[in-house]
Amino acid sequence: MNIGGGWHTDHSYDAVPAMGSILVARELPPSGGDTLFAHMGAAYHVLAPEVKQQIEGLRAWHSADHVYSPEGVYAQTDMASELRGQDLKTGAEHPVVIRHPQTGCKLLYVNPGFTTHFLGMTRDESLGLLQQLYAAAVDPAHQYRLEWREGTVAIWDNRTTWHYELNDYQGYAREMHRITLTGELLAA
Repeated sequence: MNIGGGWHTDHSYDAVPAMGSILVARELPPSGGDTLFAHMGAAYHVLAPEVKQQIEGLRAWHSADHVYSPEGVYAQTDMASELRGQDLKTGAEHPVVIRHPQTGCKLLYVNPGFTTHFLGMTRDESLGLLQQLYAAAVDPAHQYRLEWREGTVAIWDNRTTWHYELNDYQGYAREMHRITLTGELLAA
């Protein structure tokens, strides 16, 4: 099963999102399974001034219900047994533009994996602007591709990046061990 096979940032659906993640490659396919990273500071920087003005002060809702709930994407997989009994009808709101707590840099804080809509707008009303932000975020100029080797350790800041595991290794195992680092409240 390919967990992480879409652009996202870990735990953005939590009130206090994960600060970072550490991933260790334990078993890899003969080829493939690379991870792409996209920089949200660079994505924010290239937005047109009118788009920056439009999103300044906006807040967005992040949820994992569509992925992890009994009706979600993983409902018919072996992961469902691990999730059974958990109250997953949850989520969190966060500023669309945050400031990194250490550097002060402005970062785009939405992602296609878990951001469902802007507060005060429906999903349909939010979709056009979200797609515009996502397009800026996945510009190849803002990306880095990590080619895993057995034992490789990657550490990243979930506030600054999105990541995406490429699912191009059908029929082979890819086992990674992850540690998620506790974060802090996000500020605009």
